[in-house]
Amino acid sequence: MTTDTLSRVFAALADPTRRDMVARLSERDATVSQLAEPYRMTLQAVYKHLRVLEDAGLVSRPHGPQPRPVRLEAQAFDLMDTWIERHRRRVEQRYRRLDAVLAEMNGDEPHEHDQGDGHRSRPGGADHPDDS
Repeated sequence: MTTDTLSRVFAALADPTRRDMVARLSERDATVSQLAEPYRMTLQAVYKHLRVLEDAGLVSRPHGPQPRPVRLEAQAFDLMDTWIERHRRRVEQRYRRLDAVLAEMNGDEPHEHDQGDGHRSRPGGADHPDDS
């Protein structure tokens, strides 16, 4: 079964260790040994995490002699950003439609306590016990 790139990216970032690695790499490139320093795991385990990040397109390591720097790849973030923004726009549009419906409903109802500036007063005006 072939998994699409976006699914691989989100799956890779589902692990807190890999998210931490990505956060650290966002500040600067690092060798595998440097990435492994804060974790209580074997170097082999760190390489497994890096393989997941590489397969998702989040990081790369150039070919050549060791030590090779691990680099963050911006294209994967562009892909996530595009996906997130598309859905954010849809949600915002939905809320704008809801706001319009609510405004229309409020406009259809007479508000005897409307102060004219968009604020509603409580029954009883300034003498209400909660107005102190």
